[in-house]
Amino acid sequence: MKSRTYSNSYSDPYSPMAKPKLRRQDSNNESQTDKIHSGNPAKNTGFKLIEFIGTLVLKIMLKFWRLCSAAVLLLFLLYWQFGGILVFCLMCSAFFGIVYNYQDGLLYYPEQPESSRMYVMSPHVFGVPYENVFITTTDGIKINAILLKQRVELIAQAPTIIFFHGNAGNIGHRLINSQALHSFCGCNVFLVEYRGFGRSEGSPTEHGFYKDAQAAMDYLAQRSDINKSKLILFGRSLGGAVAIDLASTPVYRDRLCAVILENTFTSIPDVANIIFNIPVLKWLPLWCHKNKYFSMKKIPRVKAPTLFLSGMQDELIPPRMMQALFQASGAMTKRLAKFENGTHNETWQNEGYFETILLFVNEVTKAHGARMDISHPTDSSVVVETSTFETV
Repeated sequence: MKSRTYSNSYSDPYSPMAKPKLRRQDSNNESQTDKIHSGNPAKNTGFKLIEFIGTLVLKIMLKFWRLCSAAVLLLFLLYWQFGGILVFCLMCSAFFGIVYNYQDGLLYYPEQPESSRMYVMSPHVFGVPYENVFITTTDGIKINAILLKQRVELIAQAPTIIFFHGNAGNIGHRLINSQALHSFCGCNVFLVEYRGFGRSEGSPTEHGFYKDAQAAMDYLAQRSDINKSKLILFGRSLGGAVAIDLASTPVYRDRLCAVILENTFTSIPDVANIIFNIPVLKWLPLWCHKNKYFSMKKIPRVKAPTLFLSGMQDELIPPRMMQALFQASGAMTKRLAKFENGTHNETWQNEGYFETILLFVNEVTKAHGARMDISHPTDSSVVVETSTFETV
């Protein structure tokens, strides 16, 4: 059987072709005029100006770091005109603010390809039952989600896969992949759109993504037509970090039947060290990284059965990171499936991919009583490693 050919219409931020963009947000500046006791007007004019501008710039920097580029220019002019250690330190701080906030532009790509924030493909073209819903998170952000449903007589029996995608595009770009999971594996598929992506409100942030994932779980818990004992998290690339965080949170980890992770990373600082290959990055303190996604620290707390899908030709995330996560996982039942021809975004097109997922889903749902029929053979080219623990 030959692999299908499908071209993703979005680009990955770690690709050399990706063009990072820094968004500009309009905000209202606050200013405060301090009362300054005057002495000799001619003597104190320069100091009054420095004190007033310094106070104004400091307030802007503390509240509106995205305006730090303007602060750097202003402080540079002050330093050029008057000098001084304080102005120099403020200028360095403003420059750090630019670099700190620019990290979002290097990681999140909700507008690639163009119109991704305006148009989301509908599942209607696939002829499957679905619902398009909006969920309100705990911090008041409305996020979009699509539920691909099995037939009425099967929806309550089938497992439900909660799908967290990567860092570009929207859930519509994952419909072909999700429809295959729906039809081949016999699962309901719940595609969650992050804040700031697709038709969801808000702006992308690490902790915001965690809230989005929790809101998705809470929403499914309220539905009466979903089997809540068969909830399976699926995370690809950045979505893998979101899935790991949710699966490691005590409130939610006991609700999960299983976790599936594909081509994800140990942490963003680890990825930055590899992608940029700048020695100084290794010595930066962690607080310099705005987005961390410390999956390596969280994976030992993941207890649900876990399947790791690793593309050995992944050109962005080294496969050794998937190996490290597999070894550190706290799950009693865990599997590592290696796809020799799998790349970062196209591993799902490899032979044996869906068969591997189906076998794993059957294994973990067997404990819940309703095992699905396996009618598809497993491809022999897929190398599967298992843990030394016994299957629960």
